[in-house]
Amino acid sequence: MAKSDSNRGRRPAKGSKKGNPQKPYGKKHTPNPRQKPVHKKSNPDEIRLNRYIANAGICSRREADTYIAAGNVTVNGKVITEMGHKVKRSDDVRFDGRKLNLEKKEYVLLNKPKNFITTTSDEKGRHTVMELVSSASKSRLLPVGRLDRNTTGLLLFTNDGDLTKTLTHPKHGVRKIYHVHLDKSLSMRDLQQIEEGLELEDGSITVDSISYIQGAPKREVGVEIHSGRNRIVRRIFEHLGYNVTKLDRVIFAGLTKKDLPRGHWRHLTEQEVINLRMIK
Repeated sequence: MAKSDSNRGRRPAKGSKKGNPQKPYGKKHTPNPRQKPVHKKSNPDEIRLNRYIANAGICSRREADTYIAAGNVTVNGKVITEMGHKVKRSDDVRFDGRKLNLEKKEYVLLNKPKNFITTTSDEKGRHTVMELVSSASKSRLLPVGRLDRNTTGLLLFTNDGDLTKTLTHPKHGVRKIYHVHLDKSLSMRDLQQIEEGLELEDGSITVDSISYIQGAPKREVGVEIHSGRNRIVRRIFEHLGYNVTKLDRVIFAGLTKKDLPRGHWRHLTEQEVINLRMIK
């Protein structure tokens, strides 16, 4: 029997759209407005693995994901390659076999003024460099190396012990450049003698380079040196009969004083930290 054509030509019912399939019959479910959606509670003791690595000062979170995928990271002895994996703060997390410390690594660069000594405290009540960076971080940051009380210029602070060891060990040859002001002009003969090396009371010393400051009197020279011996720059010139009237460290491990006024500090950029970690 043929189907009835009685529905042919009729208008669609009010509220329906032509061409759209009809919703199935049945009781429509109306959500209870008083019923709150159920959210899975997050464990405050857990943290994403890439964030853990970033907070440990290894690299950025994005870079951490790359290292995780490559199998560089273990958690409690097991290699983890899963993105978004969460760990507890008490877990043993290692990067290339080295155990990570969750304390976030911080790096602060100070343009040190005169009359501040490089120490964490002073029994004589003198001003210390710690006063100048007291507002830079809630973590305990320590100076990398030292500058004399009357020496000005770049001084780095960090809680990254491994990097501190790298930057202060002579074998790494960390680049340091000083702008030296003398009480009289430096003779060419003495400049050449410094280039060749001197014998001081605590052993021989050589500089990486020395030159007159272009456009300045010959009592101003630039000295590049990697030795960290006490008062070494001043002692080099004193050995030859000169007094250093002003000493300013203008470059330290590739960091410069650009846009950093005397007595001010700033946090290092991510790229600057990466550059420091590349020093071998």
